[in-house]
Amino acid sequence: MAPDGNDSHAIEVQLDHMLSERGMTLAELASRVGVTNVNLSILKNGRARAIRFTTLTRICEVLDCQPGDLLTYRGAEDERRL
Repeated sequence: MAPDGNDSHAIEVQLDHMLSERGMTLAELASRVGVTNVNLSILKNGRARAIRFTTLTRICEVLDCQPGDLLTYRGAEDERRL
């Protein structure tokens, strides 16, 4: 989904993939990060409009990953291939 001025964005969140690789549930991650299941679910499902760096830092600490492992950019070139 390319940016179109209607609050859409081209950032995809790979949280499902990371949780699967780590054998962790969303509830466990939420508890360890210190955020609600609902907030992480919004992020996981790509409906988040923002994320605090402190939350992203904590997610990366708990999942032992880099921000780039969680967030990917899908630009216009990727859209045309779909």
